[in-house]
Amino acid sequence: MSHVFEGILQLPPPLALLLVFLLPALEASAFVGVVVPGEIGVILGGVLANQHKLPLWAVLVAGVGGAIIGDSIGYWVGDRWGERLLGRLPDRIIKPEHVDRTKDALRRLGGKAVFLGRFTAALRALVPGMAGVSGLRYRVFLAWNALGGLCWGVGFVLVGYGAGSQYKRIERYANYIGIALLVLIAAYFYLRHRRNARNGGDGATGSPTPDREAAPAGR
Repeated sequence: MSHVFEGILQLPPPLALLLVFLLPALEASAFVGVVVPGEIGVILGGVLANQHKLPLWAVLVAGVGGAIIGDSIGYWVGDRWGERLLGRLPDRIIKPEHVDRTKDALRRLGGKAVFLGRFTAALRALVPGMAGVSGLRYRVFLAWNALGGLCWGVGFVLVGYGAGSQYKRIERYANYIGIALLVLIAAYFYLRHRRNARNGGDGATGSPTPDREAAPAGR
């Protein structure tokens, strides 16, 4: 994957910024993520911002926007053509066990599976489409998708920005970094809940409500 990293860093800044948007956008909408993980473009966008070749705000907007828009497209593709499309894709591209794991996560967790799947490379390309197949309401999907895309995009851009010229050291650990980000986010919401509880608040975390996550029959 090193040659992909190097190739992106050598691109003119406007094209590199376009890739920061396109890689996460195509990850779920076109299943590109099963071959090239979307965090590659987002991390390298942060590296380019560190090198002052791109403004940090533009990289953040591109990475987060690509994640949210791409997953929304993936949802609608799954809603309309999901089962037929999955049946035609070879097992070497999308492994049946990953499909089964995604279906199980959506069945058990509903919209929260959309957020959690964002931080796991094996699920990120599949969850949006499978959410559409499963009948998860789009408004619920969008709320959790936006929260996950925001946390994931900002987190990985800042990882790349902090790594700077040492980005090669994090290349092989990108999936573990995603899991670490998820743990940090969960810890933040847990501590915020505890603080609100001590202060007599209602313990709201500001996260999307998972009520009525699954669409009723005959949606």
